[in-house]
Amino acid sequence: MKNDNHVWDNKLPTAQMLGRWQPWHAGHQKLFEEILKKTGQVNIMVRDVQGVEDNPFEFETVKKNILTALKDYKNRIQVTLVPNITNICYGRGVGYKIEEIVLDEKIQQISATKIRAQMRKEGKLK
Repeated sequence: MKNDNHVWDNKLPTAQMLGRWQPWHAGHQKLFEEILKKTGQVNIMVRDVQGVEDNPFEFETVKKNILTALKDYKNRIQVTLVPNITNICYGRGVGYKIEEIVLDEKIQQISATKIRAQMRKEGKLK
């Protein structure tokens, strides 16, 4: 789906990725690639958590990192800031699914917490 003529359309089926993305890493990338297969476009929702616990990056930095990593998919993604959503609730059949994407063990082990710790060790993050 890279480098095609897709144009974002809010009316088309769209998958959602909700997270902190502190920072965006290879595990997130692989997850995105799998989720994109579901609908062809993805709304990446960034929880507004900068400064809460160990979430050092502001939204604009997170958005820039995501857009840079996904530059080949620019017409298939939107990156939006949302409140610090901690619960996703729904009633009866509402026209969408909540589904877990299970990636291989090596990808599942990638940890943004460990990446931030390494960045601090290297002086790239306070």
